[in-house]
Amino acid sequence: MADAKKFVDAHIAENKVIVFSKSWCPYCSKAKSLLKNENISYTAVELDSLDNGDEIQAYLAQLTGQRTVPNIFINQKHIGGCDAIHAIFHKGNCMCW
Repeated sequence: MADAKKFVDAHIAENKVIVFSKSWCPYCSKAKSLLKNENISYTAVELDSLDNGDEIQAYLAQLTGQRTVPNIFINQKHIGGCDAIHAIFHKGNCMCW
């Protein structure tokens, strides 16, 4: 779990907007599409393409209390998932800029 912690913590620190995702997940696709359509630059980490993706997802669950993807962070703050990011944009409260 130490490697997963280092990986996650580094990616959160190094990226203004990061989406921990799975390539087959429709909610992940919806969240990433919203960011793309709003011209928000983001980094996506596709957990299903990583050998330790399950370990990373377990650490994210421990860190955030959220077991599902997408797991989104903006400015090193956990936002939540697909519904949360859509709610932020719907209210006009995006912290991305």
